[in-house]
Amino acid sequence: MEWFEALILGLIQGLTEYLPVSSSGHLAIGAALFGHTGEENLTFAVAVHAATVLSTIVVLWKEIEWIVKGVFKFQWNEEMRYAVNIVVSMIPIGIVGVFFKDEVAAIFGEGLLLVGCMLLLTAVLLTFSYYAKPKQKDKISVRDAFIIGLSQAFAIFPGLSRSGTTIATGLLLGNKKESIAQFSFLMVLIPIMGEALLDLMKGGFSPAESGIPTLSLVIGFLAAFVSGCVACRWMINIVKKGKLIYFAIYCAIAGAVTIGLTLL
Repeated sequence: MEWFEALILGLIQGLTEYLPVSSSGHLAIGAALFGHTGEENLTFAVAVHAATVLSTIVVLWKEIEWIVKGVFKFQWNEEMRYAVNIVVSMIPIGIVGVFFKDEVAAIFGEGLLLVGCMLLLTAVLLTFSYYAKPKQKDKISVRDAFIIGLSQAFAIFPGLSRSGTTIATGLLLGNKKESIAQFSFLMVLIPIMGEALLDLMKGGFSPAESGIPTLSLVIGFLAAFVSGCVACRWMINIVKKGKLIYFAIYCAIAGAVTIGLTLL
């Protein structure tokens, strides 16, 4: 992998991890265009996912600090309630990721045709959340957190945006735009790290054997981190302004093009 390829793929990962357009789908498309598969692709994917986790921590550090300090007061307060919601939201993806991810991949595959179909589904979800006008709620409930977590579990399909699915579900449930984007990004921190850990446990992550130069890995990591910081801040503002329809249009076009090129 050349350094400029790592730069482009790192930028793709950092931007699309937060924008509701599917980072896994775009990373798969980008890797396929550059001809990277297997061990090399896995090694790079683990590295850039670590970078986006770090960018989330940097951007939302005040919120994370607020939650941690409140939890360690060991009393039922707003921070503890928020932390419980995050834990509840992680239950579905934890079960699916540990027990069913490989089975899902074996049944449905991971090709670009699936990516295209899931991008179209992402477009549908974003469109529904844009036009729906449910009754607004003051806070995200435990029930809503679990349902949002269920939607995240379905995002194991490459092309189905994790942020798009969770944010759209939260909006359809009537949660406020101001709170759902932040919750969506915080709730995926541990699952993303857990997914990377599972990949490491299965083997295949080997910078030395993957053939990726150290410089390319470093450039990819930094590109994903910097673009992730920008995209995270940007996405929170976009959700507040309610402009997700533009991403629905993009996902529909990207999905249709991907399916068309795959079939041809």
